[in-house]
Amino acid sequence: MRRKIPSTASLSAFESAARHQSFTKAADELAVTQSAICRQIGALEEFLGVKLFRRSRRGVVLTEAGMSYARKVTSRLDEVERDTLELMAKGGFGDTLELGVVPTFATKWLLPRLPSFVKQYPGITINLTSRARPFLFNETPFDAAIHVGESGWPGTEGVFLMRENLVAVCSPALIAPRTTLGRADWARHTLLHQSTRPYAWRDWFTSRGMQVEGDMSGPRFELFSMLAEAATHGMGIALIPRFLVEDELARGVLVQVVRHEYLSPRSYYLIYPEQKSENASLKLFRAWLEAQAMAYREPMRLG
Repeated sequence: MRRKIPSTASLSAFESAARHQSFTKAADELAVTQSAICRQIGALEEFLGVKLFRRSRRGVVLTEAGMSYARKVTSRLDEVERDTLELMAKGGFGDTLELGVVPTFATKWLLPRLPSFVKQYPGITINLTSRARPFLFNETPFDAAIHVGESGWPGTEGVFLMRENLVAVCSPALIAPRTTLGRADWARHTLLHQSTRPYAWRDWFTSRGMQVEGDMSGPRFELFSMLAEAATHGMGIALIPRFLVEDELARGVLVQVVRHEYLSPRSYYLIYPEQKSENASLKLFRAWLEAQAMAYREPMRLG
């Protein structure tokens, strides 16, 4: 049975015109005439039986139906383009895994270890895309994700990687000439926060048997990498998983203000849709990642 799908030329013309909100700019981008774009859009509207654009004094504007359709068409064309480039790059050989990853974990922990996987499995390409917040697998191209939280997601399988131990760090200049803080010193310093964890400092203080006034006040940053950079530049004291700032601590640009470490209830997981569990490349990556995580977490007691 013949598929009810418009021509690729019509979809490409529509996607470009929708993105630019201009037939003229779409024509320039696709190296065709404006009249050719008009014909393709007209043919698409006739095929769908729906108006996608309306004319205004400033040019063309997407209708509500056009806006909805444009989002979907853009997503599908992006997928086709990505798959095409992947096949061209591989020449028909090898495999690719698309991973969504929490950014700082990827930069500080995963990427330094990833060359060993590439060396062991040169036929598998790993593509990393940052995702700081939860998402739906069926709305992304991801085969798997590295997620931090207290459990997995519905409809997924997961592999435990490690828990996180939170340490309080700052620039050494911030507390000089001291090298540590006493309990009475905290009220004089700005606390830096990770924006999705408003109670992190309170939980950390509680684990030390302390209460500090204003423990939820202070600047907020979305990523731990931002938090670490702010602390490095003397903006305050940050609460960060140790394994994300080991390099900064080793170089002395950050110092741990007290020796206390708080084992957070949050953990890092590799998660993937249940239907991907038998993917051969994913199974190899999962086994490698489990081994890497175990080798790291056991000496650090992050199990």
